[in-house]
Amino acid sequence: MFESLKSKLKSVFKKSSDVLDSESIYEKKEPVIADKPPVEVSDEAVDSIPDVATQPPTVIEKSLSRKEQLKLSKLKRVAKSEPNEEQSLTSKMVGDSGKKIKEDPLDDILDELEVALLESDVAYPVVQEIILGVRDNLVNKKYSREYTLEQVVETAVKEAVRNVLHINEFDFMKWIQNQPRPTVIMFIGINGTGKTTAIAKVTKLLRDDDKSVVMAACDTFRAGAIEQLTVHADRLGVKIVKQSQDADPASVAFDAIEHAKSKRKDIVLIDTAGRMQTNNNLIDEMKKIARISKPALKIFVGDSLAGNDAIEQAKVFDAAVGIDAVILTKIDTDAKGGAALSIAHTIGKPIAFVCNGQEYSDIQKFNADWMLERLFE
Repeated sequence: MFESLKSKLKSVFKKSSDVLDSESIYEKKEPVIADKPPVEVSDEAVDSIPDVATQPPTVIEKSLSRKEQLKLSKLKRVAKSEPNEEQSLTSKMVGDSGKKIKEDPLDDILDELEVALLESDVAYPVVQEIILGVRDNLVNKKYSREYTLEQVVETAVKEAVRNVLHINEFDFMKWIQNQPRPTVIMFIGINGTGKTTAIAKVTKLLRDDDKSVVMAACDTFRAGAIEQLTVHADRLGVKIVKQSQDADPASVAFDAIEHAKSKRKDIVLIDTAGRMQTNNNLIDEMKKIARISKPALKIFVGDSLAGNDAIEQAKVFDAAVGIDAVILTKIDTDAKGGAALSIAHTIGKPIAFVCNGQEYSDIQKFNADWMLERLFE
């Protein structure tokens, strides 16, 4: 999992020790200048000095560079956030002693890091956020010489990635506890992402938590979709509401919700057709389903192997019907990790789960620590 990105990151960390000279990258201490003897000033000279307290202060305005503006923006975001002990992984390396790292020699490392992230399908805005975070974690901070430069750089990158991944973390199982019944959840995404199987996996999670589930087979567009969902419903022992192929999918959703209300079921999971984001007719149909069913949660199911394509698909669906959370499938075969690193940050929606196999149990909650363990093990 993420083997390609992990290998590229290790190469960057190694270069920090192999290529850079630790003596040149650390700032030298400023020479201590001996104190000069005091200068005697006559009373007449003292009287001639203007009273600065009565003088208006001179304000010198300086336009901020793009880099400085980004840093200021990040500082404002951090100031608004709640304190978190895990937010500063580098804190144990920083102290009053040690030497400061200079900015210029780090450019080679940051360029290598940028290339490694882009080659792993990490979205460009996310790459820039990570680069800025690494620079802020390293430049002008005193690091103890007991740590190697490789350790310092790796920890700085890890902290920057953690800050990106912490955006909008979402606890699905905790959220579901406080929702009115029946809770309607709509799943969207294009063909081939594993959407129907992801619905079955979420059903298994809910069943294990003693929740009653109704499946709505609203993918009446693709041949075999209804049969596929029916097989999962039978295996998991849940009710499925369905009609014939080419039926109105919005009416199927309506019938499923009415059934759940009458039978006092807890959750309705709506499967939709695998819509290409460029097909306007199918997008309009999906909007109709959302309008009729009024889902409490709309989940985009994306293929992690699609990388930046998955991010672009999510943007289109978010603009069309609004996405509340993401499930990434096929994460176990993803060597690059670009989608997992980028999608939540880019569209501002959390990754609720990742799917890492074909069994119903091969689904787990996504969080920053889970991703960091696999990137920096």
